[in-house]
Amino acid sequence: MTPNDDSELHSFDLVIVGSGSANSIPGPEFDDWSIALVERGTFGGTCLNVGCIPSKMFVYAADVADTIATASTYGISATFEGADWPAIRDRVFGRIDPIAEGGRVFRCGTACPNIEIFAGLAHFVGDRELAVQLNDGGIAHVRGRHVVLGAGARPFIPPYPGIEQTPFHTSDTVMRLDELPQRMIVLGGGYIAAELGYVFSALGTDVTLVNRSARLLRAEDDDVSEAYTRAARRHFDLRLEAAVTYVCELPEGGVAVEMDIDGEHQRVTADVLLVATGRVPNGDVLALEAAGVDHDDGRVLVDEHFRASAEGVWSFGDLASEIQLKHLANAHVRALRHNLLVAEGREPGPMRTVDERHVPHAVFSHPQVASVGLTERDAVAASLPISVATKPFGHTAYGWAMEDHSSFAKLIAHAETRELLGAHIIGPQASTLIQQLISGMAFGQTVDQMAHDQFYIHPALTEVIENALLEL
Repeated sequence: MTPNDDSELHSFDLVIVGSGSANSIPGPEFDDWSIALVERGTFGGTCLNVGCIPSKMFVYAADVADTIATASTYGISATFEGADWPAIRDRVFGRIDPIAEGGRVFRCGTACPNIEIFAGLAHFVGDRELAVQLNDGGIAHVRGRHVVLGAGARPFIPPYPGIEQTPFHTSDTVMRLDELPQRMIVLGGGYIAAELGYVFSALGTDVTLVNRSARLLRAEDDDVSEAYTRAARRHFDLRLEAAVTYVCELPEGGVAVEMDIDGEHQRVTADVLLVATGRVPNGDVLALEAAGVDHDDGRVLVDEHFRASAEGVWSFGDLASEIQLKHLANAHVRALRHNLLVAEGREPGPMRTVDERHVPHAVFSHPQVASVGLTERDAVAASLPISVATKPFGHTAYGWAMEDHSSFAKLIAHAETRELLGAHIIGPQASTLIQQLISGMAFGQTVDQMAHDQFYIHPALTEVIENALLEL
């Protein structure tokens, strides 16, 4: 049910801020707890509504378009004649929006009699007490014996001159455009810029990507970052090492971005501007200081059990971690919900932690990128004795079939212990190929065990991984 707007203090056993991964906390174990769930936006959080899921559905459509456009490589006559953007968009959100609404209805319904939904923006006003600025007007006050902060992150908007007066989109809005733009400017060079820029480029938009550094995806291993930057020139008009000096709306419609590159002033115009310069945690809107919650520029500081500095306050995921990934947030919340029960004496201890040494990630652009563990520069900076192996996809039979001349897998092993320290793949299905290496690392296998103690299907693409392991 939804509470009425009033100034009365509503007391609960548990207050949850955010309906993304935190929505999985209430389960049968909490049926006798009174729970408040606070959500200011669409139910379901970033991943479901504006992040992982819709973006990858768009990426899949882009991959189909790109496959058609490059079919002649394989002797196939096919022509990409354009995309029906509204149909693509409606396929995506026609699936997602009912799921988000269904989640809200479920939590508001008779199946969850112990849960009250507060639709609005929350901020602390005292010890475990929050004021919720309700979306439909008024303020509600809630207090919890425990408060779990799962408020996530939001797009970062750089302070470029003129940007506040210029219409722009972020990853939160650009996927719901009414029509496919002819021209787009993308600000940024990280995974969001790479993925969404590729989507629009593959579907027919002329994309100019403006990045302040010399390489895209520069957080990746240097070899991967350099290879991706080379490959991205097929999809984007790249403006690298660009210092943006001014952003404005054009009188005739559209936008312009002015920049300096190597001392040369450049100006680019487009129909749509996409700001994809990263994401920042939402802690700055929670008035954390009022509850004595320590933070680092809006990122809630927690211990290994997800406890904040204030008694009874917990946090996890994008709000509390420097690694903003859905699969990590899900792991956090599984441990956190157990720890809540331990704190109340409802489950035996000890409290759980999450081992973040082998947290992988992937970039679903073209080509795909996937990574786990240390980059080569990380290992060198740590003065570790290492062995490095790089194997091209094109050195395998399946790579021949794909006519792949640029993709590769790069593995970094400890030269003495033979443990795999890092794995970095760029190419088709990188996000899938890396999984067996994640498993090997998680279960403590040496690179020799990974290479020799299992079969690799011939001539599957996994032979790229086998060959790299054999070379270490």
